[in-house]
Amino acid sequence: MKIAIVGNGRMGKAVAALALERGHSIHTVVGSSDNAGGRALTRERLAGADVAVEFTRPEAAVHNLEKLIELRIPAVTGTTGWYEALPRIAAQVRDARAALLHDANFSVGVHLFLRTARELARNFFARAEFAASITEEHHAAKLDAPSGTALLLQRGLRASDPERLFPITSVREGSGPGIHILTYQDPHETILLSHTARDREAFAAGALMAVEWLQYKTGLFTFEDLLFGDTV
Repeated sequence: MKIAIVGNGRMGKAVAALALERGHSIHTVVGSSDNAGGRALTRERLAGADVAVEFTRPEAAVHNLEKLIELRIPAVTGTTGWYEALPRIAAQVRDARAALLHDANFSVGVHLFLRTARELARNFFARAEFAASITEEHHAAKLDAPSGTALLLQRGLRASDPERLFPITSVREGSGPGIHILTYQDPHETILLSHTARDREAFAAGALMAVEWLQYKTGLFTFEDLLFGDTV
């Protein structure tokens, strides 16, 4: 496959390197310096690209996705912090018969963690003696807080147990890719469910899996659609 990389940061570089290892080619790399408002995403530059991978910044993502949808280039995005525009982007995908897969996290382990957390929440429903909370830690350069994954976790937990708020504490320090912890505790005991990312390879592998899955599809998808075929 010929892959266009939109966003030449850590994740863009990681996906590009893994794609080359697996026999794909990089059609073009679009950095932020020449792509204000998505202006570098032209028909000429992207002609021949099979799919685009978009990992940028929240303020850039919507412009980028609009351009990719207009050109009907299937796109995988892991940028977070832009979801207030998702209804509009979803309508554009539908009207253009384009393809977009978006998610806050492309780690298979994280999505198994999220499913396990939802089941745990169902088991703790009506156990009012236990307080519940979420803690997430990421590298100091991460822009959004809470993380998109923490918000996914919170939303799923609330669906399983609407009586709890599941407050989130965010920590931004160091250089680690990410830790998410769900805690239940009463005065006498503590239950922890956690996921720790040791490097970005897991996210890059998941993003590349999404690229390979999306190529001949149309519609709006998440990573859970790929992994499980549903969106519970």
